[in-house]
Amino acid sequence: MTEILDQALRTLPHGPEFRFITRLLSLQPGLRAEAEYVPSANLDFFRGHFPGNPIVPGVLLVEAVAQLGGIAAQTDPAIPPLGHLRLAGIRNAKITGAVSPGQIVLLEATVLGRMGGLILVGGSASVDGVGVLRCEVSLAGQENA
Repeated sequence: MTEILDQALRTLPHGPEFRFITRLLSLQPGLRAEAEYVPSANLDFFRGHFPGNPIVPGVLLVEAVAQLGGIAAQTDPAIPPLGHLRLAGIRNAKITGAVSPGQIVLLEATVLGRMGGLILVGGSASVDGVGVLRCEVSLAGQENA
């Protein structure tokens, strides 16, 4: 799965410093994916969020779901990958828990629909079987780019 993850991450515009997928667990190209994210304690944002009680910012969990949704969508063998894919919208986001450094976050993302250069993804994040995030995200990219 490491090679598949490396190939899938190349379909996204993010550099290594802004990737929130540590390990790909399963992939149904074009449909859904599961992955893990394990935030390292030495990440810069933990110094200020929050000193003495570091937690992963909720918006980064949403970004992780968006990245995983992008991986699922961009690996569809029947549809060419979109160029310049980016997060374009967030709906129904509920952050119901916190993630500390070193915890294993299970991410799930399902492609709910596509229309041209737009992709709708539903996703979640959990730690030890307890949900910490549910959301829908819209991704936008350029066809034939």
